Amino acid sequence: MKLASTVRAACLAIAALAGLSTTALADSGFVTLTIYKAGWIIGGSGGSGVLNFRGRTYGLSTGGLDYGLVFGGSKTVLRGRVSNINRPSDVAGVYGAAGAGLAVGRGARAIVLTNQKGAVLELTGHQVGLMANADLSGLAITMR
Repeated sequence: MKLASTVRAACLAIAALAGLSTTALADSGFVTLTIYKAGWIIGGSGGSGVLNFRGRTYGLSTGGLDYGLVFGGSKTVLRGRVSNINRPSDVAGVYGAAGAGLAVGRGARAIVLTNQKGAVLELTGHQVGLMANADLSGLAITMR
C-alpha cells in the first residue's frame, strides 16, 4: 500500500516537471514590421516584416481591418520583441486591439499584442502620415 502511494507521488512529480519543461522551452525573437494603413470609417492595413528567431530570418506578411473612427493614411514601422514562442509559426495568428491615436507628420507608437497561441508582441516605432483613429482593429500575421 505504501509502495503504491510512493509510485503515485513520483508519477505526479514527473508529470509536474514535464509540464514545467514545456513552458521553459518557450523562447523569444525579434520582429520588424512595416504596415501601411488607410481608411475612412472602415480602414484596412497591409504590410510585411521579418522575424529573427534562433539565428534564422523568416518573412512575415500582415493584413488587417479597422472599424470605428478611422481617417487618413499612414506608414508605421515597428520593431520589438516577440516572446512565448516555441517555433517560428507561433508568431502567425490574429492579434486584436482597441486604440486611439493621431499622427500628423511623424509620431511615436508603442503596442503590446497577444495572439491565440500565446505569442506576445511588444513593439515600438514610428508612424508617418495623416491618421486619426479611435477604433477596434485586428491584425493578422502570416508566414511567407
